[in-house]
Amino acid sequence: MSRDAPPPAGDPETLRRYQRDAVSWRDRRAPDHHASAAFGRDVQSRHDGPFVDIGCGPGWFTPHLGPDTIALDATPAMLDLVAEHAPGHPRILADATALPFRNRSIGGALASKVYVHLPRSQVPAALADLHRSLRVDAEVDLVVFGDEPAEAIRFDDDDFPGRLFSTWDRRSLTDTIVGAGFEITDWRHRRPQGAAVSSLRIRLRRLATLPDTVGAGLHLLLCGLNPSLHSADAGVGFVSPSNRFWPAALTSGLVTRDRDPRHALHHHRVGMTDLVKRATPRASELTRQEYRDGLERIGRQVEWLAPRAICFVGLAGWRAVADPRAVPGWQGVQVGGAPVYLMPSTSGLNASSRLSDLVAHLEAACREPE
Repeated sequence: MSRDAPPPAGDPETLRRYQRDAVSWRDRRAPDHHASAAFGRDVQSRHDGPFVDIGCGPGWFTPHLGPDTIALDATPAMLDLVAEHAPGHPRILADATALPFRNRSIGGALASKVYVHLPRSQVPAALADLHRSLRVDAEVDLVVFGDEPAEAIRFDDDDFPGRLFSTWDRRSLTDTIVGAGFEITDWRHRRPQGAAVSSLRIRLRRLATLPDTVGAGLHLLLCGLNPSLHSADAGVGFVSPSNRFWPAALTSGLVTRDRDPRHALHHHRVGMTDLVKRATPRASELTRQEYRDGLERIGRQVEWLAPRAICFVGLAGWRAVADPRAVPGWQGVQVGGAPVYLMPSTSGLNASSRLSDLVAHLEAACREPE
């Protein structure tokens, strides 16, 4: 997979505030080390490092994750403070949306209130990059803000005014976490006295599946049936050499880089998801309830992110959950407010569809519905 970084995602004003006021921010906070220390003990007992403290700030929690924990932050001033609170730990200046790690190289992560500074629509792609960086079954301690969902707000009573925040309700956050390829193993809700919003502390486990690559304002959202084991292992949908999706997508002009969903998202506004997130050797192992649950999740996702259209790749999933007699083309219905295009499977086993046919379907999906 390409390591081209996406466009900068951090809010410039928020980053400037942390850079300018790092020492003041540290001195006016009283961190609760208990939960992070408990997570550190758990993750060290079950997994090998290295671990990463994403958005580490002054490094308060970094030592609790173990001696081989990496401190990562987007502001140099915060990383300078890590030397005081976590001496000896490696420090990396990096954006939380484009982690500078090899695929499956990290044994666990703490992400305490770092994704709260991203607009909600940028969090799915950020979690997908975290999924890419983690080993299968690695654990994550995630802290975000709850209550009513807000894409991006600045609180009037913020003691460091100007910072950007996003907030989540339980349903939309669960959909996003599931779409990013994680299982929720623990969920704790807390509203500190006097706080403007609740704090959601969630324990995640990285699954052997394929994360969504989605965001706001998509030109087209592509929806496969479910990841193959090969695709889940590679981190790229339709990755098999015999699958004709990527040759068809390149020929149609939908994308310009082979087998690179990050590039497709950030450079062409083409997103990718799956009707069912569970990876299997054969689609026949999926249940009808999984199809129904998956379509409901995608409907909520589409309603939120508002792609121009959604294209289901393969007839079987749509026929199983929506219309058993459906034929390829525009379906005359909407999912989450977006029109639906249905195209044949791009698998090499589908001998009835030629590459030129698949190209024509992708070109049609990019045009306005008839």
